[in-house]
Formats: sequence, C-alpha cells, structure tokens
Amino acid sequence: MLEVICTVFFILVVIGVWIILYDTHRFVVRHYRFSSEKMKKPVRMVMLSDLHNYRYGRENSELLAAIDKEAPDMVVIAGDMITAFKKEKFDHTLRFLKVLRDKYPVYYAYGNHEQKITLSKGTYGDMGERFEKGLREAGIEPLRNAHVTLPDRGLAIYGLELERAYFQHFTKKDMPDTYLDELLGKKDDGCYTVLLAHNPDYFPEYAKWGADLVLSGHVHGGIVRVPFLGGLISPALRLFPKYDGGLYTEGNSHMALGRGIGTHSPKVRVLNPAELLVIEVDRARG
Repeated sequence: MLEVICTVFFILVVIGVWIILYDTHRFVVRHYRFSSEKMKKPVRMVMLSDLHNYRYGRENSELLAAIDKEAPDMVVIAGDMITAFKKEKFDHTLRFLKVLRDKYPVYYAYGNHEQKITLSKGTYGDMGERFEKGLREAGIEPLRNAHVTLPDRGLAIYGLELERAYFQHFTKKDMPDTYLDELLGKKDDGCYTVLLAHNPDYFPEYAKWGADLVLSGHVHGGIVRVPFLGGLISPALRLFPKYDGGLYTEGNSHMALGRGIGTHSPKVRVLNPAELLVIEVDRARG
C-alpha cells in the first residue's frame, strides 16, 4: 500500500512540474471583438501587458512573429513591460519595443513597475531615466495620464497612471469620484474611448468615468488557476481576486483583462498560460 501511495505521489509531482514548466514558457492568443457607432473606421489592436523583461526566443522573435501574424493597426501596452529590480537589465526589452515601433504605432501606459523606477530614485538610481531615454530613442512617448485622439478612426486612447497608494497590499483604497477627472480630464464623448489602465481593481470607477473599453493587466491571471474558482492570488496579496482575467462588463463599459505576457517573482504559472490579446473594434451598423 505504501508503495502505491508513493508511486501515485511521484506521478502527481511529475505532472505538476510538467504543467508549471509548460505554462510558464508559453503564451496563447485571445481574440475579443467589440462594436460602436462612435467608430468611423475599424481598428485591430494587439495588447501587451506584464512582459517583465521575459523573452520568447532570441530577441523575442517568437512573440514578434505572433504579433506580425495578427497584422494589427497598432500595439497598445498596459504596463509592466519591465521589472523594478535594482540590477534588472532591460536593454533587450527596449530593443523589442523599438522593433515594434518601427512596424506599428505604439501606445504605452505605465504600470506600477515603470512607475516605481521613475519615482523612487533613492532605490533605483537612474533606472527610470535610462528607461525613459530608451523609450524616446525607440520613438515611444508614454501616455502618463495623457491621451491621443485618432479622428480618422473615431478613437481616443487614454493612458492612466494611478498613484502608488492604489497598488497597496491586502486592501483596496477608495477612489474619490473626481479622481479620474483630475488625472485624465473629461473623456471625449465624440470618440470611442479606450482606457489603458494597468490595475483592473477599479473597473467600476473606470466605467463611471466613461471608458468604452478598458484594457488592463497586473494580476497575471492569479498565477495559479484553480478549477471552478479562478485565479488564486493577486499582486495585492488578496485571494481569488474578482478580476483575474477575461472579459467583464459594467453598464455600457467593457474590460478585457489580459493575464500577462510574461512572469516575475515567482516565475510560475499553473493552468494559466501567458496571453497576447487581439482587440478588434468595428463600426456598429445603425
């Protein structure tokens, strides 16, 4: 009997290790489609979040090939393409972003890791300055509580950068009703509004502000997907977060929440492969 138990345990361990290795080193492509009468011209976007300096193949060749295969009109980024570690090197990520920018328009909103290295110079030294310089040299201007309007498409893209207090552990900080207006201004009602917002916890507030579509990341799918229960834990160290990945609706607003295209601390995924999101928004027929 003991031998049987040991054998079963060994088999389960092997299966578990295989799942971890398999899910941690691959990504899947998810497609979402929306429509709106505000759109003048259809758009196809590839959305990246939470790369955390990860590489798929030499110089991210596998990820680039997957993006090229989707033939997007633009690439939008919902933050955390790098990791805020003191000795972290991000040159290869900047090269990857430069290749993307040479092929497509790139709209980049910061996540909490980009924010950390730019605001905490006492901890990270000149990492933030070097990263921002690299982005400029790549031709990318981050949308840090700013937006761009694409009138030919009827599209406005906003990049939100929340204060660090909104990324605290264990509890969710209340967001005042006027907070998003103070950061972003009033939304452009004449355009279909895409909000790149790294932290999905505030989706109801984003919807109330008026975002038609929120593109978010941060939660990494909960790291471990528990069947029937969803993602296990969020970066805020809350168990079974409400928003862990997929599509959500709040009134007339939608949120496509990616499970991240990379990993970090711990570099583990279980039943939870990384995701590359493809977002299509068509003009609705009246």
